[in-house]
Amino acid sequence: MALFLHLKLTSLVPIVISVGVGLFSLMYVFLVLYLLKGWLSIEVFSPKRKVFKTKVSVLIAARNEERNIKGTIEALLAQNYPKKMMEIIIVDDNSTDNTTDIIRSYANQGVRLLRLNESEVLNSYKKKAITEAIAISKGELMVATDADCQMKSNWLSTIVSLYEEKKCYLISGPVLYYKEKSIFETLQTLEFLYLIGLGAASIGNNQASTCNGANLAYRKDIFKELKGFQGIDDLASGDDELFLHKVAAKYPDKIEFCKSFDAAVYTEAKDSLGSFIAQRKRWASKSTLYKRKSIVFLGVGVWVFNVLLLLSIVNALVYPEYWIAVTFCFTAKVLVELLFMIPMCSFSKRMELLIYLPILSFMHVFYLIYIGIAGNSGKYYWKGRLVR
Repeated sequence: MALFLHLKLTSLVPIVISVGVGLFSLMYVFLVLYLLKGWLSIEVFSPKRKVFKTKVSVLIAARNEERNIKGTIEALLAQNYPKKMMEIIIVDDNSTDNTTDIIRSYANQGVRLLRLNESEVLNSYKKKAITEAIAISKGELMVATDADCQMKSNWLSTIVSLYEEKKCYLISGPVLYYKEKSIFETLQTLEFLYLIGLGAASIGNNQASTCNGANLAYRKDIFKELKGFQGIDDLASGDDELFLHKVAAKYPDKIEFCKSFDAAVYTEAKDSLGSFIAQRKRWASKSTLYKRKSIVFLGVGVWVFNVLLLLSIVNALVYPEYWIAVTFCFTAKVLVELLFMIPMCSFSKRMELLIYLPILSFMHVFYLIYIGIAGNSGKYYWKGRLVR
């Protein structure tokens, strides 16, 4: 009897896996189509303003960025926004290279240097750096970017134009990878574009979930009203998404995505697998502090979908009759992602990236399973520090 039950249960396993991956595939298809609706609901923004009235503070937290900081400062100084209404504040976070001296060399061009010299060990030095910068800022609108970014001359004027026209409290802007030197970096560019599109789409659906701190603007008074990073300051990451969630909880209709190619910020993909994994573990670690459980459940659902996809592949290797189900689910995944990524690649003017989508879609199964576990299980090194 026991042997009969064991054999029966064993025979049910492949059926359960096959049915499960089918149901979750449908869920994933509807989710991506919902995201597509969100992206398409955002109008392409064309600035109309020529005269601005908003004082802007551009904020950068930098640590050991001597290779990149000069180019970022030059790009900011080249902005066509009125110089008298713009200030640049760069916080040097205990750099051990030549970053401080490079920043200081631009003092006569109005670049303000603030040095962060914390005696106590912190877990989120970046949040501390941004908080200190905001405390001495004179602007109405805080515009955050990173020390390894580039932007075109219309970047700031486009962001501020949207702010003044829409009267919004927080603006998420597009961040794009460029200058790829390998297929590995090209795959990152496509995957990152998917993430940026996901964040934009969630804003378009009035369900803001993700954004990127390399291109993020918010009102100073709103930052103070919501007590800044208080309550989310015990995690190394989250100066972008977790603060976005604070704003969304109180002012969900005051958040915009700046859907303009001129509003894009550019940065480079990671050149090694180790640095890529460290970055994505840092990003994934934020999910533990999401207040909106619907976002957490959605993330868990996508993770389970990928686990089931992997199990279905193993299942088909043992029971070849299940290859039809695996092929159907994977094809549905690729096709709906293609449907979503066509407008993303069109927006970023990188349509040639679509050829890599089937490869990325397959690799994503293994990658998401690993990051989902690794990103929420312990500490990791970032910028030479052990954080969590």
